[in-house]
Amino acid sequence: MDSRKIYLGAALGFTILFTAATSVLAQTKTIIDEWATVQAPKPPELKPVTLDPKTTALLVLDILKQNCNNERRPRCVASVPKVQGLLNQARANKASVVFSISTAVTPADILKEVAPLEGEPMVKAMAQKFLGTDLEKILKDKGINTVVVVGTAAHGAVLFTGSEAAFRGFKVIVPVDGMSSENTYFEQYTAYHLANAPGVGQQVTLTRIDMIKY
Repeated sequence: MDSRKIYLGAALGFTILFTAATSVLAQTKTIIDEWATVQAPKPPELKPVTLDPKTTALLVLDILKQNCNNERRPRCVASVPKVQGLLNQARANKASVVFSISTAVTPADILKEVAPLEGEPMVKAMAQKFLGTDLEKILKDKGINTVVVVGTAAHGAVLFTGSEAAFRGFKVIVPVDGMSSENTYFEQYTAYHLANAPGVGQQVTLTRIDMIKY
């Protein structure tokens, strides 16, 4: 056989093997390998909402002295006036309001600007506020089918409680300026998850506080 043909055949075989190996290598990359190349998707659309106060509850989650301060979450501190305005709006329209605290604190640790009034219910749990509490019973006893979720952390209480509310059949309204975390990335992935996750996105509407009315 011509030596040139042997050489060309070997080169072709090497090229095929190299291409196949490269393809396999690309397919075995994980998200960690590709982390730096990931591009953020377009932001979810914010929509105006009109709520029926008789069937709506505002959930104010874990806005506490321990986590809503300038040292830990300055973005939470910045959100408090808006959340306070939303709370006042809900009360003025006689919508239900429910509060939560984490397991290591007391009701006295809620920031005074967004503290519960006498008779407003509260649950105590880790990030997922339906877990081990009577939150669902509180809501269903009041005839609630829609919850507005605000609080901190966005990637904790807001994400997990909002998602669980969606799984339990509630319509979920999340004003993005009423949820806060240590950094903007946590808030970004929370917003994207709530808007797009299977079984969640269909039930969730993202909005802003000034786009909410009764």
